[in-house]
Amino acid sequence: MASQLTLLEFWASPFSQRVKIALAEKGIDFETKEENLMNKSPLLLKVNPVNKQIPVLIHNGKPICESLIIVQYIDEVCKDQSPLLPCDPYKRAQARFWADYIDKKIYSNSRTLVFTKGETQEAGKKDLIECFKVLEAELGDKTYFGGETFGIVDIALVPFYNWFHLYETCGNFSFEEECPKIVAWGKKCMEKESVSKALPDQYKVFDFFMEMAKKFGAQ
Repeated sequence: MASQLTLLEFWASPFSQRVKIALAEKGIDFETKEENLMNKSPLLLKVNPVNKQIPVLIHNGKPICESLIIVQYIDEVCKDQSPLLPCDPYKRAQARFWADYIDKKIYSNSRTLVFTKGETQEAGKKDLIECFKVLEAELGDKTYFGGETFGIVDIALVPFYNWFHLYETCGNFSFEEECPKIVAWGKKCMEKESVSKALPDQYKVFDFFMEMAKKFGAQ
């Protein structure tokens, strides 16, 4: 994948972090362009005119959008280094299923927990914990979701590990008590340089989203 790569991203976005982790796992150099999501650049609007969202990976002038699609693209273009999806078709389909589950469930329930109040917030908390329990059951006693291999499901979920302090504060619960295996998995992932360098400090994440929540009137 020796070519020009530019990632349009935002530091607090877990979706941007997924792409950074995947590129780091492959040992691929790239440049980043930080977006102001309240005043999106002409470049972002040009390369992603449909959704107008980050992340966008621009590879030799050609844009690829949506984080999980980008991760799979990276894996397909750079097949020989640190595969992110299994070779077996069934296992590959299962990995895609769980990555999609994370995409559909975790972020939306996270937003409900952080940006709402009262009964709505409590429902979001309950649903979020339940989603993590489902994922914990899938993880089982494995090191990573793919067994001994760090892959796309781990990449999809691990950016939310640095949200755990935010979840606990907003929801008044202990992740260690609710989902101890997920916490242990997150700590194991953080031992990887590709992950630890891509994820911002949990307290910086907390401060940022608390400020956003105040603007939404949730805190």
